[in-house]
Amino acid sequence: MWLVARIGGVLAVTALAIWWFALAPVAVSSHTIARGDVTAEVLGTGTLEARVSAVVGPKISGLITEITADQGDTVTAGSTLIYLEGTDLEHQVAVSEADVAAAKAGLDRLRADQARAAAVQAQARLTHERLLGALASSASSRQEVDRAAEALAVAEAEIARAAAGFVEGQKRLAAAERSLDFHRARLHDTTVEAPFDGLVVRRDRDAGDVVTAGSSVLHVVSLEEMWITAWVDETELSRLAEGQTARVIFRSEPETEYPGVVARLGRETDRETREILVDVRVDRLPATWAIGQRAEVYIRVDHREDTVVLPASLLLRRDGGTGVMVDEGGRARWHDVVVGLSGREVVEVASGLVAGDVVVAPGTPSGGALRDGRRIRRE
Repeated sequence: MWLVARIGGVLAVTALAIWWFALAPVAVSSHTIARGDVTAEVLGTGTLEARVSAVVGPKISGLITEITADQGDTVTAGSTLIYLEGTDLEHQVAVSEADVAAAKAGLDRLRADQARAAAVQAQARLTHERLLGALASSASSRQEVDRAAEALAVAEAEIARAAAGFVEGQKRLAAAERSLDFHRARLHDTTVEAPFDGLVVRRDRDAGDVVTAGSSVLHVVSLEEMWITAWVDETELSRLAEGQTARVIFRSEPETEYPGVVARLGRETDRETREILVDVRVDRLPATWAIGQRAEVYIRVDHREDTVVLPASLLLRRDGGTGVMVDEGGRARWHDVVVGLSGREVVEVASGLVAGDVVVAPGTPSGGALRDGRRIRRE
């Protein structure tokens, strides 16, 4: 009897376990299918950049005597940002100015020489003509006429010489003026101006540093147009277009979205990552931001309204197909689902579900997968 009772107890426990694990209703969470909107987005990850930026530095080598702006300062176009020591260049300008003055004075003297040569020529021509007239009446001799002709020839040679000297003086003045312009330009290059209205985001040098031509002293960006330069997989290229709206989420503010617009599409794919660059303009920035900070952009590429929608987390995969478990009379039943447009959190149901259907899932993470036909209990 004791053995029969023990066997009966084991069978009872086994039957209870079978009932509990195979037949007892499973606690599930539920979602009622409804109609709504679906927005498809393309994800890109990139950095905040300014469309217009410039590395500001001197065109010549020299010693920095003053920098008038620092990181975080706003500057206006044409304002002086950098001063270089320019004493030697000031002396060169003064010497060149003196050379120009001397060349002008020499040109005035050559102009006076031309006038004198012209007067001598005129007098020699009159004398020659007078003696020629007198020769016909024997009032002058052939010897006098020859001397007058010789004097006229000398006067004409002096005219040519004075003219050549004047041209040479003009060239000398032009050379002196070009030299003065060159030294004035170099003196002007001892000051560096802001190329546009903007913000100084980086300062690389300080007063007292010796810099070479082209060295970076300040990095200035224009605030008129800021964008996220994002990398997007090349497979999404056909879905992208300029003017599409986007959501921008900075990693410094993961809970805040900033509106953006696709401003420019890249036309070259990175040959290693197979991604393209997409510039997304951001009209509003966080209170605190930095050039180069990371952000994600979600570009809106498609949108459907008043369609059957399903939370993407409820989709299941089975035997290569896609479907969901639906509550039918207290039992879980598998429904094949054809997905249309996919959004970030919801998907469009092209077929397989209608508004009002109740989709179920295990009530706890450890609930496991539901079997087709299993009794369920909605929590």
